[in-house]
Amino acid sequence: MVKLSILDQSQIGEGRNAAQTLAETTELAQEADRIGYSRFWVSEHHASQALAHSSPEVLIAHLAAKTDRIRLGSGGIMMPHYSAYKVAENFRLLEALHPGRIDVGLGRAPGGMPISTRALQEGKYTGVDQYPQQIADLTGYLYDSLPAGHRFAALQASPIIPTAPEIWLLGSSYDSARIAADQGAAFGFAQFFGNADCEQALRIYREHFTPSILNEKPHSLAAVLVICADTEEEANQLALSTDLFFLSLGRGMLLPSFPSVNTALNYPYTENDYAMIRNGRHRRIVGTPVQVKEEILKLNEAYQADEIMVVSPIHNIEARLHSYRLLAKAFEL
Repeated sequence: MVKLSILDQSQIGEGRNAAQTLAETTELAQEADRIGYSRFWVSEHHASQALAHSSPEVLIAHLAAKTDRIRLGSGGIMMPHYSAYKVAENFRLLEALHPGRIDVGLGRAPGGMPISTRALQEGKYTGVDQYPQQIADLTGYLYDSLPAGHRFAALQASPIIPTAPEIWLLGSSYDSARIAADQGAAFGFAQFFGNADCEQALRIYREHFTPSILNEKPHSLAAVLVICADTEEEANQLALSTDLFFLSLGRGMLLPSFPSVNTALNYPYTENDYAMIRNGRHRRIVGTPVQVKEEILKLNEAYQADEIMVVSPIHNIEARLHSYRLLAKAFEL
């Protein structure tokens, strides 16, 4: 049976604030830990009213202290903003505190608007073209394997520990798949918002994979939007919030909060809006436990991923917890 994990983005629901949302994220992580999910990852977004994750490292430390078994990770750290050495020290410290439970997922997107990117990179230049070298440097720091001719060959990332967090490269394009393959890293594809075809991206990754100190063979996951409920009608109703959220995102607008089902029901949609929503729905899995399990397994026959990471943006916290529980039971976690 395929492994199941969770990606949480701490979308601040309409009528709630960031502090309440982060408390809900903690509750979700604890429940995921209890019922058998493999990983719980948190994202990085900057200068956003609607998303509460700005520092995955800080949140991972909090969640790891509140859970017992589940792996915690970043989905992901936006590397062009940062020094590979500082990222290595952050995640070595997390790994020292919680050995065998830390993942460092990495991306090259800005995670915000141009103004936040300028502020994060003020006084330095780190472009996406340097991303492959940053990954190589981070690997060298985490595994004490910098080559002899490296500009910082004598440098170690502290604390000095015998284990290392798992390195995952994340993306939504064929280029990202190829970078992960060339680096010999594990690869996570964001099927829920990527424009590239997930099946093709994971095939490129497998076909071009080069064994490395990180992995002897390819290891991949697909992040898929999943909403599960007791009835198909209820699941489709819960998905209305997601429809409106992604509709606004597709227009280049980020709503100030994640809309409630009631707000989504009463939104003045146009015919073009409905067409965009129908087009987006084909990438999402919405339904009863039986329907959702069948769809996930069918998708993964094509993807051949080692894990499915579910993204479940549901406005009501109890309905979201119930969705995770139904899915866990269906897959006998």
